[in-house]
Amino acid sequence: MALLLGATGVAQATPPEFTAFESGQVRPLALSANGKRLFAVNTPDNRLEIFKVTKWGLVHENSVPVGLEPVAVAVRGNNEVWVVNHLSDSVSVVAVNGAVPHVKRTLLVGDEPRDIVFAGPGDDRAFITAAHRGQNAPFDPQLTTPSVGRADVWVFDADDLGDELGGEPLAIINLFSDTPRALAVTPDGSRVYAASFNSGNRTAIVPLGVIPDTGEADGGIPLPNVNHAGIPEPDMSLIVKFDGAHWVDETGRVWDDKIRFNLPDKDVFVIDADATTPALLPGSDGFYSGVGTTLFNMIVNPANGKVYVTNTEARNHVRFEGPGDFADSTVRGHLVDNRITVLDDEGVHPRLLNKHIDYSSCCGPVPTPRPR
Repeated sequence: MALLLGATGVAQATPPEFTAFESGQVRPLALSANGKRLFAVNTPDNRLEIFKVTKWGLVHENSVPVGLEPVAVAVRGNNEVWVVNHLSDSVSVVAVNGAVPHVKRTLLVGDEPRDIVFAGPGDDRAFITAAHRGQNAPFDPQLTTPSVGRADVWVFDADDLGDELGGEPLAIINLFSDTPRALAVTPDGSRVYAASFNSGNRTAIVPLGVIPDTGEADGGIPLPNVNHAGIPEPDMSLIVKFDGAHWVDETGRVWDDKIRFNLPDKDVFVIDADATTPALLPGSDGFYSGVGTTLFNMIVNPANGKVYVTNTEARNHVRFEGPGDFADSTVRGHLVDNRITVLDDEGVHPRLLNKHIDYSSCCGPVPTPRPR
């Protein structure tokens, strides 16, 4: 009996298997203002890790439990660190100036927050990206209402967080885009840039049911309507692109009668961080178009104020995936363009990262595996 109980006790003490489904990190590292500490988010373990910076390297000092799946961290001076918790829809304000660093305040924000920066007067305003929905939203999200953006930037006065549980935001700025991700700040702190994550590239699908099934000649799918063996293509939908005035396919045919809406292309937004109530700059000054399809992170050049946006530009309007010999069109080996887009006063300037690749030359020899 004793042996049986002992075996049972050992079995019960065995830790369960852990599968990490951690959220994507956006701003996982931050250095203190005096350069003496490095802060890192430990996403799967729901902690903020604190390291001392020495000339010999990093020395781990503390580990602070925060919210669920932290993805971004920003420092405020030398004594305070703010951590964005993607899964728990919150921001942990961590005091790091005492013997035992700890969370001193938790702010509740919109769904799936991703990034945080400080800007505005004295850099004392916190800007946090979040989806336009969630359990903490103090508004009707109007999820089925046209023209309402699906992205928000929550703004808090770091010196006056309010008395309410979860804090009281100074402003919640709605952006006409899909869920946001990255933030960046001008060198003087007067402007904050907020980027849509899956921003899109002005493409849409013409549904199968409204496309004639008799081929291009009768207003259907563009040629070729058969494969290399002469077998007719199956009925299918069609991806078209908005050119600023009309929805067109690869042949230039207009499909406006099938898609009865327009599609603004607002990718990166510009916020006046110094205003009494922070808000988007008015009119066309408040956004940039043509930045990219999927926007990842942003950074501002401290010398000239130019904004650099890492992104990919989808080629989903290009048909077919084979060799391209018969159809003269293929996405094989070239699904997206990897880019850095530069934003400045003169406009938007995409820069390809793989200009050296000849996409017309396919399928080089497979390299010999290196011995291990």
